[in-house]
Amino acid sequence: MLAHPWAGTPLGPPETWGPALRAVVDLVLASPVPMALLYGDDLVLLYNDGYAELIGARHPTALGRPAAEVFADIWHEPGNGDVLERAYRQGESFLEREAMLPADPHLVGAAEPVVFTRGHSPVRDSAGRIIGVLTVAAQTTQLTQQLQSLSDFAAALSGTLTLDDVARVTLGYAINSFDADRVDFTVDEGGNWRLVRRIRGELLDEADERLPPLWRRAPADSSAPMVVTARSGVPFYTSDGQPLRDIAVDRHDQKIRALAALPLRSSVVRGALSVGYQAPHTWSPAERALLTASAELVGQAAERARRFETQHGTAQLLQRSMLPEQLPDLPRLRIAARYDPGVDGNAAGGDFYDAFLLPTGALGVVLGDVAGHDVQAAARMGQVRAALRALALTDPRPDAVLGGLDRLVSSLGAEAGTQELFVTVVFGVIEADRERITLASAGHPAPLIRRCSPTGEPTAEYVDVPPGAPLGLGCRPRTATVPFRPGDTLLLFSDGVVERRWQDLTSGLSGLARAVTAAGSGDPRALCAVATAAVPGATEDDVAVLAVEHAVKPSRSASMEVPAEPTAPSRVRHWMTAQLSEWRVPEAVVGAAVLCTSELTTNALLHAGTAARVEIDLSAERLLVSVADSGTRGTVTRAQTDTLSSRGRGLGLIEELSDAWGTDPTVRGSTVWFEILIPAG
Repeated sequence: MLAHPWAGTPLGPPETWGPALRAVVDLVLASPVPMALLYGDDLVLLYNDGYAELIGARHPTALGRPAAEVFADIWHEPGNGDVLERAYRQGESFLEREAMLPADPHLVGAAEPVVFTRGHSPVRDSAGRIIGVLTVAAQTTQLTQQLQSLSDFAAALSGTLTLDDVARVTLGYAINSFDADRVDFTVDEGGNWRLVRRIRGELLDEADERLPPLWRRAPADSSAPMVVTARSGVPFYTSDGQPLRDIAVDRHDQKIRALAALPLRSSVVRGALSVGYQAPHTWSPAERALLTASAELVGQAAERARRFETQHGTAQLLQRSMLPEQLPDLPRLRIAARYDPGVDGNAAGGDFYDAFLLPTGALGVVLGDVAGHDVQAAARMGQVRAALRALALTDPRPDAVLGGLDRLVSSLGAEAGTQELFVTVVFGVIEADRERITLASAGHPAPLIRRCSPTGEPTAEYVDVPPGAPLGLGCRPRTATVPFRPGDTLLLFSDGVVERRWQDLTSGLSGLARAVTAAGSGDPRALCAVATAAVPGATEDDVAVLAVEHAVKPSRSASMEVPAEPTAPSRVRHWMTAQLSEWRVPEAVVGAAVLCTSELTTNALLHAGTAARVEIDLSAERLLVSVADSGTRGTVTRAQTDTLSSRGRGLGLIEELSDAWGTDPTVRGSTVWFEILIPAG
């Protein structure tokens, strides 16, 4: 196959093939299982020796030719060409349980059709585009279920972004497809290794699956078979023995007698996939081939995930370093914000928000959007945000601030030699003592105010702010002043909240207003979560939301630093019970809040591995609790992990016991919060 004149085909010479195509070709050629890659719009054939035997006399002339020509005699029969076309055009995986091709008399002894099983799955490049179809075939039906699983596995891995995602999909596939008692996924982490395992019979529900996998660390020189395989790149098989005796951490490791470990074979990630049984097990050639193919798929997914995590981390650190780490803490104005990256989360964007105290004692709030999803957009966003704050501290009138920003953006555009610097922004000044907001907009969506009087049902209305042109286009902003009474909440948002390709903007705005009206409370953090989920469907744009509530009464708050040690959840329970009892919170609310907070603290310690911070905020209407971590792994040792409370069902409990909950990314780490409404009376 390597000697074929590929330069005369749609693929071009092998030296021009991209990494995704090369990886699939390497997989096909290395596999003892019959495999073929049908590439491009013409479905040009590349295949291995096993597939060559399968198609008999059609080889070698089939190489490099469109599949429709090679199999012209059966291409238009149902279950042949139509299935392959659908897999390529629509990205659908398919399993043919009884596929037939005209047989090679030398293989079967007569000119009878050969019945075999064949699975088809789309192959994607690093950008997610379908570039071909991978076909895996076998002449018996013995492996039908595993082939279908392999095809489904490839499809599931194509949707993973992080190593946590890859681990979760891989462990679920391997434990079921190979009917194993234990499976492991191992990857390198600097000078050490980290491993995650799945044991047959583990009770995992939907909430558990949404938590990060529970990784364990192993030293660089570990003697664990999966680490040795990952380090050396040499597969490991044992049919009977005690392969994990020297590194066993519990009875599950001690019971394993048969083990296979396959290297991932990736240029970016070193790692291994291992499968074990508690009884002696003979590793058949077909099973070894399936394990090899599975490990190859895992290696490709892990490589994509490692690249994504590296780029994603850099982009998000840049993005969030330009956003305020902390918002003002005021007695009568509660403030919260949320930012979710658009596209694939792998690029810095231009959405920004800010809230800051003005010399007059009022609160300045802003939300804007600099067009673009790259480092340049993030840098311009930082310039605009810094300039806006400086202008507001000099003269806080919203029209004056946006007028000054317009001149700045025009200057930046002239300096860059472009007329494509597109910036929208809305800026407001909240005067709590005068119960009013003054707003000005430069081409940005109108803010939304949720009004909630003590005697009436909540309502949501868009502020009638004169829109103005985007900054840099000669913006002449005008202001609007509206009441902002106790119980009201202001919501500023970017267009990514309401815009969807398949519907008009009016529908998105209406959906947001309905969701905000129906929210259980006007709490800003809860409304940020409501707003980001108000319009169904994914968006490719960034999403930024800033909410400010004019509280009816000042809230009471307290916080606790939680060390990364086994007794931490217990200490949190005692502290919260005492604090909430002192505040005379109803007993039912105290019990639910303490239980949920204990679970979240445990999850933060287990899965982030760092100290955490618990914050509670009590108002007349609700109790808000948040648990924040700094997101690095490994501080909690294995011995400590074993003494912490079980994984439980943290997120399931939150959903069951709270009125609203959500997760917020921060500059470093993440925050999980929940809200419980206080019963009237």
